Amino acid sequence: MSYLKELGKPDDVVNEKDFVVKNNKLSPFDYISSICYDKTDIMQDEKDESQYSAFMINRGLGFGSDTVIAANEMNSRPHLDNKIQYDFLKAVIRKGKRYNKWIKAEEENLTMVKEYFGYSFNKAKDALKILTDDDLSKIKDFMKKSKGGLL
Repeated sequence: MSYLKELGKPDDVVNEKDFVVKNNKLSPFDYISSICYDKTDIMQDEKDESQYSAFMINRGLGFGSDTVIAANEMNSRPHLDNKIQYDFLKAVIRKGKRYNKWIKAEEENLTMVKEYFGYSFNKAKDALKILTDDDLSKIKDFMKKSKGGLL
């Protein structure tokens, strides 16, 4: 007994010759992995070259102590083609896994200060420079009480 017969006939029959595999869009992390660890050339055609974001890749490489100089060299030469920048970074940077942390803004404190004082984004950033940790903890306690403990 076949379970497929119970499902009925298929709606569409796909011809194997017409079947095309879609290529996924490459992310900056794919390029960084290729530059640092895989050392495989993932930039095969012009479509891959257009997906290369030199700023994001140089930023990601700028967080590593052994890759910051190469990334800075490419930042100082933005007129070069993406393929040339990619090939240079792939050739210069040694192979190895890198677990660099990306710097993130303290969004929790920023949104808390914005809500507490009614400040804009820029004013809240300036206020965070002035406020101490004790001030931030008092603001956080106040916001917890006023919001019902949601923070």
